[in-house]
Amino acid sequence: MIFMERTFLAVKPDGVKRGMVGEILSRFEKLGLKIVGMKMVWVDEDLLRKHYDKDEAWFEKVGTRSLEFWKENGKDPNEDLGTDDPIKLGKMIHQWLLDFMKSGPVVAMVLEGPGSVEIVKKHVGPTYPIDAPPGTIRGDYTYDSPTLSAFGRRAVYNLVHCSGVPIEAEFEIGLWFKEHELFEYQK
Repeated sequence: MIFMERTFLAVKPDGVKRGMVGEILSRFEKLGLKIVGMKMVWVDEDLLRKHYDKDEAWFEKVGTRSLEFWKENGKDPNEDLGTDDPIKLGKMIHQWLLDFMKSGPVVAMVLEGPGSVEIVKKHVGPTYPIDAPPGTIRGDYTYDSPTLSAFGRRAVYNLVHCSGVPIEAEFEIGLWFKEHELFEYQK
């Protein structure tokens, strides 16, 4: 018996607005993964805060990396962003992400297949499209970077979100989908 696994994938507002939903979805269907749930939604802040539930350590890590970036580029974060506190900056970046995810509809889906979490993650590519190799969704269809997003005071536009590990997939599926919205069928 083959172990079937489910994973969560969301085409973010930039992917929806660019008309990339079909292209992205077809890549996973061609791999043999099965769609067991899919819907287009306008996401509210409550759901996003649960989905992107970050702690102080995350805020500090992201803020510290951002401060390093600003300084490497000869910029003064106090002057440009109003703070050089890594936690405050991390919270600011987190809010940019929430605002971005509310800027348009999102297509949320659940894909099923053996090892689907790792397969989807591999085909999506690294978080920053500038680092994503050709052949991945982010590497083939976008070029955004932390540099562009920081200077634009916005989230990185990277087309999709995917679960990173099975326990995260289980949490995200339960957050975005009700049980009756997921389907069992033979391929």
